[in-house]
Amino acid sequence: MKKLLPEIPERVGEVSARRRRVWVLLPVVLLMLAASPLRENYFEMSKQLEIMTALFRELNIYYVDELQPGQLMESGIDAMVHSLDPYTVYYPESRVEDLRFMTTGEYGGIGASIQFMNGQHTIVDVLPGFPADKSGLTIGDILLSVNGTNLADVGEAVVPEMLQGASGSEVSVTFKRYGSEEPVDLVLTREKIKLPAVPFRSVVRDSTGYIILSAFTRGSSFEVRQALRYLQDSVGINQLVLDLRGNGGGLLQESISIVNLFVDKGQEVVSTRGKNDEWMKSYTTRGEPVAPDLPLAVLIDGQSASASEIVAGTLQDLDRAVVVGQESFGKGLVQQTKQLAYGTRLKVTVAKYYTASGRCIQRLDYGGERLEDGQALAVADSAIQIFYTKNGRPVVDGKGVQPDVHVDIPYMSYVLEGLYLNGVLFDFANQWVYEHDSIVPAAEFALPGAGWDAFVAFAEQKEAVSYESESAKIWEELLKAAEYEHYIDEEGAAFEAFSGVLAPDIQRDLNRFRPEIQTALEEEIILRFYLQDGVIDWMIPQDSVLQHSIDLLSSGEGQRLLLGPQNP
Repeated sequence: MKKLLPEIPERVGEVSARRRRVWVLLPVVLLMLAASPLRENYFEMSKQLEIMTALFRELNIYYVDELQPGQLMESGIDAMVHSLDPYTVYYPESRVEDLRFMTTGEYGGIGASIQFMNGQHTIVDVLPGFPADKSGLTIGDILLSVNGTNLADVGEAVVPEMLQGASGSEVSVTFKRYGSEEPVDLVLTREKIKLPAVPFRSVVRDSTGYIILSAFTRGSSFEVRQALRYLQDSVGINQLVLDLRGNGGGLLQESISIVNLFVDKGQEVVSTRGKNDEWMKSYTTRGEPVAPDLPLAVLIDGQSASASEIVAGTLQDLDRAVVVGQESFGKGLVQQTKQLAYGTRLKVTVAKYYTASGRCIQRLDYGGERLEDGQALAVADSAIQIFYTKNGRPVVDGKGVQPDVHVDIPYMSYVLEGLYLNGVLFDFANQWVYEHDSIVPAAEFALPGAGWDAFVAFAEQKEAVSYESESAKIWEELLKAAEYEHYIDEEGAAFEAFSGVLAPDIQRDLNRFRPEIQTALEEEIILRFYLQDGVIDWMIPQDSVLQHSIDLLSSGEGQRLLLGPQNP
C-alpha cells in the first residue's frame, strides 16, 4: 500500500493530461469534420470547371464550323442559370444597363416604347414631358431608320438599344406618320428617363385617396410618402387605396419603408433565410408612421409579385389593411446582384422571405422535383401550412397572397384577344386620331354609335383578323372523330349546320361582345390623346376592383373584417 500511495497522484495526473489532450483535439476534429463537405464541394467544383474548360477548348479547336467563343459560352451560362430559377440571371456587359434600369427606373433615351407590329417598328407608348413627346413623336408612328441605319432588317430587340444612350447625346430618327408615306427626319437629344414609381395619385369617390405604385425602384417609398402627404394635407382624405396590381416588385428595402408608412416603429415586416448567415435577417420598421390609423385597402392581382407581396402580405398579417382583388403571383425569393469579370453581373437568388406571420408565399419549388421538361412544380397542397394574422385570421403559405375579398377581373373573350393580337384596335385608334383633331376630356369620353359602326366596317375590311373560340377547337377534334366513325356520312347536314354556328363572323361576333370591345377601343383612343394619365382618369369609374374596395372602406366592412374571429 505504501508503494501504491505515491503512484496514485501520478496516475491521476496522467488521466487529467489525457483529458486535456482530448478536449484540445476535439474542436480540431469537429472543425475537420465540418470542413470535409466543403473540401468535397470545392473539389467537385474544381473538377467540373476543369472539364468545362477542356470541353470549351476542344470544341473551339475541332468543331467543323467556325465558332463564336463568347456566344458559345454565354449559351452555356444561360442554360446553367436557367436550370435554377427564372430570377437567377446572367447579364453580359451589353445588358448591364437593363439591370440598372430594373433597380433605379432610370435610363438614357427618348422616352418611347417600340414594338414590332405588322412587320414594322412602331411606337406604342410615349412618356409625357420627355424627348419623344416634346419632339412630336406619337403612338402609331413607324420608325424607318435610327442614326442612318435602315431598320427594315433590324431585329425587334435591337431598336430600343439603338435609341438609348448617354443623357445629352443626340440620336437622329426617320419616321412616317399614319396616313402619310412621306418620311420625316428628326434629331432628338437623349435625356435621363426616370419612370415614376407613383404614376398617379388623386382623390376619388367618398374622399378616398388613390395611389398607384408601379414599381419598387430606388426612391419609390419616398414617392409614396410624398403622394400620401399631398392627399392628407393638401386635399384631405378619409381612407386610402394603394394599388399594387401589375407591380412585379423590386427592391426589398423599399417595400419595408412603404409598410413603415402605415405601421408603428419597431414592427417586424419581413425576415429572410438563406444558405449563408448573412441572409438570416429580420427587418423591422425604423421610423414613425405617416398614416398609422388611416383605413387602408391594398389591391393585388396575378401580376403582383415579390416586393408587392411583402407589402400586401405583411399589412394583411398585421390586420392593417384589407387586401382586395385576385391571388398574387407567389414569388417569395430574394435576389442580390454580384459583380463578375469584364463588367458582367449575376443576379442570383440568395434567400426566401417570410412575412410578419412567418409564412413564405413562394408558389413554385425550384429546389424540388421537376417535370420532364424542367418546369418546377407548385408546392403540394399537403405541404401548405396555415398561419394566423395579428387578430387570429387564418392565412396560408405557398400560394401567393390570398385576397381578403376576392373580386373577379372582367372576362376577356376570344374575339377581343384576337383583335389585340392582330392589331385591329391599335390600327383603328390610329385612324381615329388621323380623322379627329381632339376629343372631350378623358373622363367624359365614350365612343359614339357612329364610331362603333366605323370600327365594325374597319374590322371587316382587315385581311388578317383571326380568332378561334375554344368551342371551335373542340369541335374540330370532334369532327375528326365523327368522320373516322362515319357519323358525318349519316348526319352530315347537322354537323355542317353547327360548324356554321361556330365559324367566325366579324359583324356578329363584334356585336356579341360589344361592351368589352368598345371599352378596349375607347382606352386605345384616349391613350393617343391623353397618354396613360388620361386612361387612368377614364378607367377609375369602370374599375370594379377599385370601386369595390372603396365600398368596403366607406361602409366600415373592411375594418370589421380585419378584427378577426377573436374580436367580432
